[in-house]
Amino acid sequence: MSSQKSWFPFNAKQTVNILSEFGPLVAMFIVNAAAGINAGTWALIIATGVAMVVMQIVLGRLPVFPVIASSVTVLFGIMTLVTGDAMWIQIKVTIFNVMFALFLFGGLLFNKNFFQHIFEGTFHYTKKGWDSFTWSFAWFFVLTAVLNEVVRQFFVKDGMYPVIGSSLYDLLGFQMDGVNVWILFKIAFIMPLSGLYAWYLTKLMAKHQIPDSEVVEGAAAAPLKASVGKAGTEFSSNGSDPLLARAVGGAGKAGPANSRLS
Repeated sequence: MSSQKSWFPFNAKQTVNILSEFGPLVAMFIVNAAAGINAGTWALIIATGVAMVVMQIVLGRLPVFPVIASSVTVLFGIMTLVTGDAMWIQIKVTIFNVMFALFLFGGLLFNKNFFQHIFEGTFHYTKKGWDSFTWSFAWFFVLTAVLNEVVRQFFVKDGMYPVIGSSLYDLLGFQMDGVNVWILFKIAFIMPLSGLYAWYLTKLMAKHQIPDSEVVEGAAAAPLKASVGKAGTEFSSNGSDPLLARAVGGAGKAGPANSRLS
């Protein structure tokens, strides 16, 4: 393990994803404090667009989940600009997180694991591992939705909170309104919490990882299974012993690697 990896646990892709999520919030926090909610929302939308361009350049593609989240952010940002009400950009987190959590729970209920379907070609885990990951992720989204509503409801958007923002007022010359308290909560609490949760998930999924040797065996056995099955079909179609054909055709189903990957 390199020295950089020991103190910074995220790779380039993960770093870009994190910055695309929280970079626009930082921009909104600064601009909203200096020029109001409309300017802050414009900063959020523009920074989100810049984050998508950076993702395309660094990763060579736009990952599905960040694109969906960014599209929802832009949509609710436009609603904030049209109505002049910061409630829309704040409640976006609650609505999106609850809906995505319900989507994940529904997939588990019907044995259609979303993350396994999207990522199993890249990451190799047991079905129990994928289900544990998705179950945990869904509940994390529920938790962040509840916390978002608590902060949004308690710190009203037009209120001023000099006690919380006193040090920032001394440093930057502005007081904390409800919107900036909410943004600060996202940056100073949700961001570290998400980092800790990502670290927890890496530890959780390490227990369910399928060794590369078994993945290679499974991939190598797939064409053998197909060819042996085809041979069994030819035996049967040519009038050979049906028991022999069944035995040959069923041989491709054996093997722990295949059964574990299926």
